[in-house]
Amino acid sequence: QVQLVESGGGSVQAGGSLRLSCVTSGLSYRGYYMGWFRQAPGKEREGVAAIYTGTGSAYYSDSMKGRFTISRDNAKNTVYLLMNSLKPEDTAMYYCATKPGQNGGNWYSVWSYMYWGQGTQVTVSS
Repeated sequence: QVQLVESGGGSVQAGGSLRLSCVTSGLSYRGYYMGWFRQAPGKEREGVAAIYTGTGSAYYSDSMKGRFTISRDNAKNTVYLLMNSLKPEDTAMYYCATKPGQNGGNWYSVWSYMYWGQGTQVTVSS
């Protein structure tokens, strides 16, 4: 069974940084999308960033470009999301997720992801 475990969330002031980690088990990384999503109360879950492990190609929501960076460490089976210049509107529960490359949909298509972590809370105060 695939398992994803997020960590690294917390409370920071606006302008601060956090690095989220997602440790995976039960998958090879090769040929999979690893995505980060977030959901605030009362809002739809939205894509933040993703990386395709087969090529290393990275994808970002337009609102995150220049502030967030997704990366991976294959030896540690871990995907990271470095979040810089955090804003109060970044406050949300952040989830990592994975899907095979052949699942269809876009990198940001919530419905196309097969497995999800439990989430880690990020709170950004003014």
